[in-house]
Amino acid sequence: MRKTTFLLPILVIAVAGLLSSIFIVDEREKALVLQFGRVVAVKEDPGLAFKIPLIQEVVRYDDRILSRDVEPLEVTPLDDRRLVVDAFARYRITDVNQFRQAVGVGGIATAENRLDSILRAETREVLGSVSSKDILSSDRAALMLRIRNAAIAEARALGIDIIDVRLKATDLPTQNLEATFERMRAEREREATDERARGNEAAQRVRAQADRTVVELVSEAQREAEIIRGEADALRNNIFAEAFGKDEEFFEFYRSLTAYQRALQGSNSSMVMSPDSDFFNYLRSPDGTPSQPRQ
Repeated sequence: MRKTTFLLPILVIAVAGLLSSIFIVDEREKALVLQFGRVVAVKEDPGLAFKIPLIQEVVRYDDRILSRDVEPLEVTPLDDRRLVVDAFARYRITDVNQFRQAVGVGGIATAENRLDSILRAETREVLGSVSSKDILSSDRAALMLRIRNAAIAEARALGIDIIDVRLKATDLPTQNLEATFERMRAEREREATDERARGNEAAQRVRAQADRTVVELVSEAQREAEIIRGEADALRNNIFAEAFGKDEEFFEFYRSLTAYQRALQGSNSSMVMSPDSDFFNYLRSPDGTPSQPRQ
């Protein structure tokens, strides 16, 4: 009985010591085994690992790709047009031993603060070497690559590999928005005025061309009409001449009837002349033959 009572606490202590010497490394992390603050082992492969209880401790770090949003910063491009840039970076801890030595017990928080300083400095340097048009254009991917490449070397001193740097937003400072808006509006109004002037000029050319075409068409039509009318008059005169040559008496009769028709038009026409006027030669004749003029 005494032996069992004595062995039981020893067994419990042994089991507790065994359990405290075992730890599991997850596939999403890396681990450091520290002894009195000094790194004695690096565990990067997932699975079971061992440490000395009470003397050694385990520090775990995320092995996944991490994201860090950089606080918005103001940059001044070559054209002195200030911009507020909002960026973020994706990074990964590649050397946990160097990472521990660089940041100490501060861990991820300290590393990200130092990473912010690196990214802000490189962003100001790269964006300060180009114009604001380059920053605001769709071709700014090259600028982001330059920022990343410039920050990689400094980040490696922290045991970090920067995978990507992106500019989320590029805006004007609040105090410059109104002035910029007025400048943009004035520029658009100037462009609109130029467009209207060019449109009016084109419209004037079209109208002038149309008026010229109308005059040319009308003149040509009138010329052709005069030619046709002259030809018709000539043909009519020829017909009259031929008719007069074939039957002079009938032609004179036809001309008299035409004169009567034209002279006696309308319901209130009046004509005053002598009854024995030659105008009524055919009206006085009972058989339609012209009367002989009086001697």
